[in-house]
Amino acid sequence: MLPISEKTIRASFVNASRKETSDLTLPADFETLDWDALDFLGWRDPKSARRAYVVVPTLEGELVGVLFWQADASPRSRAQCSWCQDVKLPNDVVFYSAKRSGPAGRNGNTVGTLVCQDFQCSANVRKTPPLAYEGFDVDAARLRRIEDLQLRAAGFAADV
Repeated sequence: MLPISEKTIRASFVNASRKETSDLTLPADFETLDWDALDFLGWRDPKSARRAYVVVPTLEGELVGVLFWQADASPRSRAQCSWCQDVKLPNDVVFYSAKRSGPAGRNGNTVGTLVCQDFQCSANVRKTPPLAYEGFDVDAARLRRIEDLQLRAAGFAADV
């Protein structure tokens, strides 16, 4: 992901009001982010435990910001992240919902997904996968996981 400015982040949100985007708090480590290791920017709001944000690059190169709300209930069993689909997650997965953009969102329509609670997906897909069989191309599998994450995150952003 290419580095983005605070102004660009605030302008990218498609399902948040002007007040919500002006009130958002950037991640604490924003100035030192390793942009090369990110497929999207995701963070939880330190002021509100249930609110989170993601900024996702689309396949067309645009940025789509999404305001998320975490569900009150957590899954009864260990859930798999819909974005990174890592089967050995070192972190929790939660259900986030997002108001749709435009008239649909104003009418109360939402879309939801299971995602790593603190948006660790980019780190998860960059881990070296286990050797599946002799001759397995680990580097190609890792690159494929990165590409798949980018496609799933962009697809969700398009649904919003």
